[in-house]
Amino acid sequence: MIAVNCPAIPEDLLEAELFGHVKGAFTGAMNSRSGLFEQAHESTLFIDEIGDLPLELQAKLLRALQEREFRRVGGTEVIKVDVRVIAATNSNLMEKVKRGQFREDLYYRLNVVPIHTPPLRDRRPDIPRLVAHFVEKVCEQERLAYKFVSEEAMVRLSEYGWPGNVRQLENTVEMAVVLSGERTSLGLADFPLPPDGVRRRTLDLDGEQIVLLPERGLDFEQVIGRIELNLLEQALQRARGNKKIAAEILGLKRTTLAAKLKSLESLVAVG
Repeated sequence: MIAVNCPAIPEDLLEAELFGHVKGAFTGAMNSRSGLFEQAHESTLFIDEIGDLPLELQAKLLRALQEREFRRVGGTEVIKVDVRVIAATNSNLMEKVKRGQFREDLYYRLNVVPIHTPPLRDRRPDIPRLVAHFVEKVCEQERLAYKFVSEEAMVRLSEYGWPGNVRQLENTVEMAVVLSGERTSLGLADFPLPPDGVRRRTLDLDGEQIVLLPERGLDFEQVIGRIELNLLEQALQRARGNKKIAAEILGLKRTTLAAKLKSLESLVAVG
């Protein structure tokens, strides 16, 4: 498999990287060079972050995919290839199509066998297994005795939002293993995580449940109280502090809203 990461290559060089160039095609082109499409002939070309591909180059990629042929930059010879193309992106391509940032015809040409990979926060049962795998991997690389992750630390790792997905998890585990020295047990203190990455315990009003039930259980009244308090605070913010308007937004009486605020604030404070 031949791989290319679109954002990692300057736009003015990306076309030559994909399709190659002939001698003298541009400043610095001292010799002819084959591109990644040629190198992937009868194999697979993986194009990562294809959503960042410039519009002008999208048209040339579409032709290469459709006709299975292209010309090198500055060249006239038509080069035919047999290449399987896999494209990946973390952006919503259909939204980019609507904004005119991605060609619709290229989108449908690529979208033959779509594979959706959920973010790590939506695959929480995988986290303990991934942690164990990365711990073993790093210990082997660094020639260290295998280290065990405490139950408390594993719960914390499983509850975290992981905005950087698996790469962030791997880096976090590697740092914990390397900095723990000769200790064979990793605890909470070995995994310092930014607080803004913790998944918010709230509810999607479209019906999707996004409140995580920890392995150790939870205080039901406290969690429900936090959800209600969060909604009340959002309504007050939208109403600019006006409790009457905030109550109307939530479909409550003003006295009910005031009573809920008082009781919920004390419940969450105690919890």
